[in-house]
Amino acid sequence: MSIFLYSIMFRVLSRMPLTALQVKGASPRATDYGLPDGNGLCLWVRVAGGKSWRFRFRLDGKQSHISLGTVDRVTLSEARQLAAKARALVAQGKHPGIERKVDRLMAATARATTFKALAIEWHEHKSARWSEGYAADTLTAFENDIFPHVGGRPIEEIKPLEWLAVFRKIESRGALEKLRKVRQRCAEVYRYAIVTGRATYNAVSDIGGALQAPIPEHYPFLRAHELPPLLQAISGYEGSLLVRLGARLLMLTGVRTSELRAAPWAEFDLDAGIWTIPAERMKKRRTHLVPLSRQALETLRELQKISGGYTLVFPGRNDPGKPMSEAAINQLLKKSGFDGKATGHGFRHTMSTILHDQGYSSAWVETQLAHTDRNTVRGTYNHAQYLDGRKKMLQWYADYLDTLESGSNVVTGDFGLRA
Repeated sequence: MSIFLYSIMFRVLSRMPLTALQVKGASPRATDYGLPDGNGLCLWVRVAGGKSWRFRFRLDGKQSHISLGTVDRVTLSEARQLAAKARALVAQGKHPGIERKVDRLMAATARATTFKALAIEWHEHKSARWSEGYAADTLTAFENDIFPHVGGRPIEEIKPLEWLAVFRKIESRGALEKLRKVRQRCAEVYRYAIVTGRATYNAVSDIGGALQAPIPEHYPFLRAHELPPLLQAISGYEGSLLVRLGARLLMLTGVRTSELRAAPWAEFDLDAGIWTIPAERMKKRRTHLVPLSRQALETLRELQKISGGYTLVFPGRNDPGKPMSEAAINQLLKKSGFDGKATGHGFRHTMSTILHDQGYSSAWVETQLAHTDRNTVRGTYNHAQYLDGRKKMLQWYADYLDTLESGSNVVTGDFGLRA
């Protein structure tokens, strides 16, 4: 066969579409080369052995090309579809590479304006002034009740009717107080999105009227004469020793449940009898000193035998790096027959009532409960001034609880103790 005929056959074959077998069998050569598939699409084979798809085109009098992916990720059929889309853009006078960059940028922008992305951004901004427990609880509420339903949606696209459906899932569980808090936080995310230019309308703000409102109620708490059976039930609790000791320490110190659960051993100075809770763990973002009574120290030394090798005083049952469950102490109360009658948080109210009834200074009691003094300077001064008085007050309270539990005679009365 003449060289002329070979030349014609080569030209005809080179213009025939590629087959999957040819794509698989294409081998490296001394230099990079391309095997045309037709209509601008070609298989590009590199010296190192890599194979990818290229689409070649001419636009505004200039020759150019874009990559359509490697053969291990894009099949021959998929490459032809991508080339057809790119060819359509060229026909409209658009550069496929530039259009692809614009699409990616828009997709990235859409991801950055989803409700989840904005909620996390808002949370990071706000949580610097929150306690660790409050920050964790807020994020957990989003992760459990909001993100699975609308978290991946651009915030501007979520309609009020969709929010109503999400909130009614919480409402149907009867968790009306949680519903109120979650809806409030969602509205705050919208306000943050609006002021940062990512939203124009708060789709949550007008939904309240279509939902049930929680009935305000105070935490259940016990009066002094109701405490003996509770104290005896705690001492006789046969469940987790860690939880039993936690309930006792909570009663002896008057701290919040979240402050107790997340306490690391590093905050306690047992020799000095002081528990120092740093500002970042406090609800009011102020360092809190807690004097420890003899009974509180005994409880902590007993706890050391259980959790002294861990970072946290009350490590979680499944993950010692996390605090024990927030429901643990209330579960103890429930199993002990005090469900609806007492709560961990209610111990603070009990302490406040008894100490005020005994004539202790309101300033001492309020400082012990870490209630904010509106005068910051005076509040800081009082923190140091009241420490000795609060130590004596808490020792009296611990002795008082012991006498209630044992049924001994209790000395009460207005002692006229003042700051």
